[in-house]
Amino acid sequence: MRCVGTVVRGIRTPIIKENDDLATIVVDSLMAAKESEGFEFRDKDIVAITEAVVGISEGNYVTVDDVATDVQNKFPSKNIGVVNPILSRNRFSIILKGIARGMDKITLLSSFPADEVGNGIMDESVLDESEFNLGSVITEDEYKETFGSWIHPFTGINMVDFYRELIESEDCEVEFVFSNDIKTILDYNTDVLTCDIHTREKTTKILKDNGAHVYGLHQILTEPINGSGCNPDYGLLGSNKATEEKLKLFPKTGDALVKEVQKRLIDLTGKKIEVMVYGDGAFKDPVGKIWELADPVVSPAHTDGLVGYPNEIKLKYVSDNKFADLKGEELKEAIKEEIRQKDSNLTGQMITEGTTPRVLTDLIGSLCDLTSGSGDKGTPVIFIQGYFDNLAND
Repeated sequence: MRCVGTVVRGIRTPIIKENDDLATIVVDSLMAAKESEGFEFRDKDIVAITEAVVGISEGNYVTVDDVATDVQNKFPSKNIGVVNPILSRNRFSIILKGIARGMDKITLLSSFPADEVGNGIMDESVLDESEFNLGSVITEDEYKETFGSWIHPFTGINMVDFYRELIESEDCEVEFVFSNDIKTILDYNTDVLTCDIHTREKTTKILKDNGAHVYGLHQILTEPINGSGCNPDYGLLGSNKATEEKLKLFPKTGDALVKEVQKRLIDLTGKKIEVMVYGDGAFKDPVGKIWELADPVVSPAHTDGLVGYPNEIKLKYVSDNKFADLKGEELKEAIKEEIRQKDSNLTGQMITEGTTPRVLTDLIGSLCDLTSGSGDKGTPVIFIQGYFDNLAND
């Protein structure tokens, strides 16, 4: 009997730079790891490549000036409301610098007590004791009087102060407003740039329906500006700070990459190996309450074998109910047979209760993101074996 289920390996690669042949690097690194670690490839193994190195290799960059130009083209008034940006130096500060460079005034509306992905902007215990509630509109003066210059415990930064200084450094005026109702911005401006990620379509529609002239970040840099990079599907969403004047965009060539890597691995190994590009894995820090979900999707590209949902029975439920009178080897064999005979679609059946109803690429992306991390592990490729196995697979 096989004694090990899913195995996840972080695969070290050379440092990847612009114009590198990423498909070759991925495949060569996997073959080197095979020789080093002594594993064998199997059908339905998974190779996952972090979106960061995909974007780097394809040279998908834009500058602060590119952002300024596109925002100015879309908002010639040069006076806009910026709605619900995430509070992140890595994810949003360079975008905000570009917006400010192209505008004369920004009214920045922030949700509270945290942004969309859980970055806090105030002390929630102070909020609970104050005159304000989640339905309030709080001015910048009221924010300062009530919450002071609140410092985030993880970053050591007050993002209101940080964003104010950044905007003003670009000779742009700024006014802060705090509200959880996006329509509040219409009391200040009807030219609006929405910056939320996962609710972007709804937000844009609501404001348009209320008479605003609206674009979202997903509609900025969808086409090149003066030969820049772009992302036709997500615009600036999913971008990361590269330098103080440059952003790396979410990758746009992932579909071709995953197909090419799969083809090369079939040729080399004879095995049908699934391949995906992954970004943020959609998990939540239990202390800081921050969601690791700042990318517009977890997987922007994947091969066909990764489409769908898990179809698993809950072992504990079966053991405690259907086979409550069995133990030991008899119990194991009964459960294995139950797995072999399970329906091809278990949706809605009690036997699945407690399993995770998420798409495969979201689940696998979380596993990959936790494995690769965002620091100095040097493993932008993840190799997974046994993910689709179950107890009945000997």
